[in-house]
Amino acid sequence: MTFSLRRRHFLLAAGFASLSRPASAAIVRVIVVGGGWGGLAAAAHLRRLLPQADIVLIDRHANFVSFSGSNAWLLANDDSQPFSCDFADLAARHGYRFVQGAVQEIDRVRQVVRLEQAEMSYDFLVLGPGIREHFAAWGIVDREMETLFRQRAWASMGDAHLLPHLRQRLARFGGGNLVMNIPPLPYRCPPAPYERAVMLAGWIKARHLSARLIVIDPNPLMPLYRRPLLETFRDQVSYLDHAQVRQVDLMRNTVSTDVDEIAFDAALLSPPQQAAQLLWDAGLIRVDPQSGQADAWGDVGGLDLRSRRDEHIWIIGDAVGMVSSLFGQYPKTGHLAASMGRIAAAQLASAIAGRSPGMHLPESVCHIQQENPDAPGVRIQTHYRQRSDGFLMQEVIQSRTENYQQAAADWFAGLKADFL
Repeated sequence: MTFSLRRRHFLLAAGFASLSRPASAAIVRVIVVGGGWGGLAAAAHLRRLLPQADIVLIDRHANFVSFSGSNAWLLANDDSQPFSCDFADLAARHGYRFVQGAVQEIDRVRQVVRLEQAEMSYDFLVLGPGIREHFAAWGIVDREMETLFRQRAWASMGDAHLLPHLRQRLARFGGGNLVMNIPPLPYRCPPAPYERAVMLAGWIKARHLSARLIVIDPNPLMPLYRRPLLETFRDQVSYLDHAQVRQVDLMRNTVSTDVDEIAFDAALLSPPQQAAQLLWDAGLIRVDPQSGQADAWGDVGGLDLRSRRDEHIWIIGDAVGMVSSLFGQYPKTGHLAASMGRIAAAQLASAIAGRSPGMHLPESVCHIQQENPDAPGVRIQTHYRQRSDGFLMQEVIQSRTENYQQAAADWFAGLKADFL
């Protein structure tokens, strides 16, 4: 497992010498693709568990940007930036290596990850590539239309680095119809779309805008948000229950559902979500045994997160597909992705050592704002256990948080202490 010889001289000349194989061929190389919550947790814990291994994190960006807290940030009138960390600094702090680049292909036969100008061989992969958005479901079928959509109507749930552009668009909104949709389940959270809707309604009310927030929701309304959306902000919000976006016309500024065509002055729209393209190209998507069709998410074991398609690969974070016939998928939260990163690291280290990994199940904690920053918030905690017959079960506990902002800050500080 060495560098492609045909690229060796080019890579050295181009400054990619740091990607070459460690001097000892016996050193195990683990590549982590994707520097989200899951990838960062995996890289940090792999470094602790495998002190002699070559741990490499690859991400197309130079820095990590968090969706956590982004809804409040989008509407704040200040010069702050979303929470961000430099990947190179994190790598130096935790002792792994960072390579900036977009992974173009995974060659599972050769066990090689191909970047734009380099190849890296691997012994094991941890993949946390996140999501792609299925634009074609809305009739957006070419690159030009997709680019226009991203510029004018996108809700930026696919990439936190684009939040500043969304903030600029909202700052220019002076009134009229502001249309947003809740993505069809399953979707990543943060950036909690119901919370975003309530914050937008409060923002419209506080600014005394002559505006209407139209919320299109294909899912059952989350009970926590029934009162805010249907009562508290009824003068600011039109909530369309069990409504599905079918088409977006950016020439006419309209959104079509099954029964309505809605004209908008501004829009924050989120297409249906699927596992990132990288998993599709690598043949790591789950195929439904009944229909024989791809179900759009990574095929993994619910307990070990190991790919069912390749024993050298673990899949974590938002890209993970069905893990239980009882509840389906794990929630696509940042906290749970970080938990998956720790589990994958422990499983992988145990596999290398040839020992039983034991059972480690993920957990998730979310703090969400229900009506306004000064009101109590809600803490949603999700636990898992394996039933005696082997089925994986999920328990969700909701509790009231009197000081929402402090609770959210303490939660975030705990995650930062672990791997940031």
